[in-house]
Amino acid sequence: MKHAYVFPGQGSQFTGMGKELYENNAEAKALFEKANEILGFRISDIMFNGTTDELKETKVTQPAIFIHSVVAFKCAGNLQPDMVAGHSLGEFSALVANETLSFEDALRLVSIRAQAMQKACEQNASTMAAVLALPDDKVVEICNKVQNETGEIVVAANFNCPGQLVISGSQKGIEKACEEMKAAGAKRALVLPVSGAFHSPFMEPAREELAKAINETTFREPVVPVYQNVAAIPVTNPDEIKSNLIAQLTGAVKWTQSVEAMIADGAARFTEAGPGKVLQGLISKINKEVAVDGIGG
Repeated sequence: MKHAYVFPGQGSQFTGMGKELYENNAEAKALFEKANEILGFRISDIMFNGTTDELKETKVTQPAIFIHSVVAFKCAGNLQPDMVAGHSLGEFSALVANETLSFEDALRLVSIRAQAMQKACEQNASTMAAVLALPDDKVVEICNKVQNETGEIVVAANFNCPGQLVISGSQKGIEKACEEMKAAGAKRALVLPVSGAFHSPFMEPAREELAKAINETTFREPVVPVYQNVAAIPVTNPDEIKSNLIAQLTGAVKWTQSVEAMIADGAARFTEAGPGKVLQGLISKINKEVAVDGIGG
């Protein structure tokens, strides 16, 4: 039986995240303090005591989830994953877990990524929407149709689990696509309260900025494969890992496909490391036969 460790992305943050680890584990406390030093502000104070709005700030949200996830993984004992994966931002946590990146380098990249994405969001009016209870291929077909008919950008951004996708694009394009999704039988097609169109061509300026930082960072040979969002296959070559990580900002998060590939390669147990239980819920919807649990949530 192979054991997969998975790491959550944006949206899993909550006030008090990581506080128990900080207070009860010397290694955790040291990692939090190292993170405060790297970022140049006490992110731990915001994580433990900040308001919901403070935690939503892009410069806080992404590093906070990354820190919590990696600390939870590192402080849970000598864990031996057979494979790893992360949802969007969570891919950086996964790359620390499989020793491709150091904690320090990964945190610097996450901070650069967060701020570059925020800047990209401010350049164009764009958004995302959740689509429920439509087949994946139908969602993709409607996105393509709306793009072709209107010239607006609309793409499938997150394949979270069967019947739960997120689309990304211009505000006009997303509104039109939501109408078409409902007409095609979607249970819901709901615009999300996000700052911009993640995992779409609107993130191109952020991709360029992140690519420069990634290419200046040392990526080591991983100890176990990472199933990356844009590829949904096991990857062990550091240069491929870099390319996929860069492509992820403008490419789709193929979470359903990644989990299915991990199960096909022998994963029978999935452990989510970090805040919340979002991935545990998605994995159970993708395959009810696998064991699912979490640490650090």
